Amino acid sequence: MTKVFFNFKAPRFFKSYTPGLTSTSLLKTSKPPWKVLFFGSDEFSLFSLKAVYNELQSENNIIDDLEVVTCSDKNPIWKFARQRNLVTQTWPLEHQQLNNFDLGLVVSFGHLIPEKIIQAFPLGMLNVHGSLLPRWRGASPITYALANGDTETGVTIMTIHPKRFDIGDIVWQEKVTIGSDDTYVELHKRLGCLGAQCLVKTLKNLKESLKNCRPQPTEGITHAPKLTPEFGVVKWSQYTASQIVNLERALKSLFPLKTTWNGIPVKLFETLELKEERTSRKPGFVEFRKKDNVLLVECVFSTYITVKQVGVYGKKVMSARDFYNGFISKLEKHEIPLFV
Repeated sequence: MTKVFFNFKAPRFFKSYTPGLTSTSLLKTSKPPWKVLFFGSDEFSLFSLKAVYNELQSENNIIDDLEVVTCSDKNPIWKFARQRNLVTQTWPLEHQQLNNFDLGLVVSFGHLIPEKIIQAFPLGMLNVHGSLLPRWRGASPITYALANGDTETGVTIMTIHPKRFDIGDIVWQEKVTIGSDDTYVELHKRLGCLGAQCLVKTLKNLKESLKNCRPQPTEGITHAPKLTPEFGVVKWSQYTASQIVNLERALKSLFPLKTTWNGIPVKLFETLELKEERTSRKPGFVEFRKKDNVLLVECVFSTYITVKQVGVYGKKVMSARDFYNGFISKLEKHEIPLFV
């Protein structure tokens, strides 16, 4: 597996937890169709909700009732549920609201589910996660996989644990290859679709899948916590060219790459790694390549990126040529053109 560059120290490993899957509870709902309560909050959740809704509408006889729990009346889950006339509840829930359901499904929900709620479902609760657990536990698995240059990732269907995110038993996993040009946008859609497909496969063979679930490995654990805009700040003295390009891929449509020019905040767009040797100056050193209309910026180990567009604080996004004319060319001879 690729060495982790962007990562946080992992907390201690918690033992696996299997929610109430006793022989008695299984007998209560020995055959489908099942009554399902879906927990979600965003576009990633929506892929799975649509797939489950399609099963409700089909003649497959897997689901005969579907309701939704979400956190806001402004997110895509709420909007989809209301458009389809699905009963929608807002978080947090009361235990007595769960008496009529067999199974809970959780996809990109963002809240820990209390044990009393998990135990209220005779078949427990399942979660769809956008990585090959235990790699990239946390809220941002897609971004961290791309930022670290991973060449593969996938989705995991797992049981829900009441005390920590993403440590439940693995019910189903499928891999995908990460292309060298994939960005967050493409990978998010691909994993959202795959997660929905895997969830439906699991539901179609639910009892067998639950019986064969396995604990997560205790090795290879990495964490992908919730992102902040600071994640996109370029550390010129630490990052190689490929790491910076991977970081932009990972943050596509989320946050731009950020740096400073003479104390002024700057955003960088459309970066590529420069595949040629050059005389080393200093990480962050900037020059303009006229023939290609790009900025060249030095990174660590004498690697370089090209930058096509720049957003200077208080100004519209400009071309590399305009940045050169407006900023680099106006430096005094003794001043070094430098991103910091």
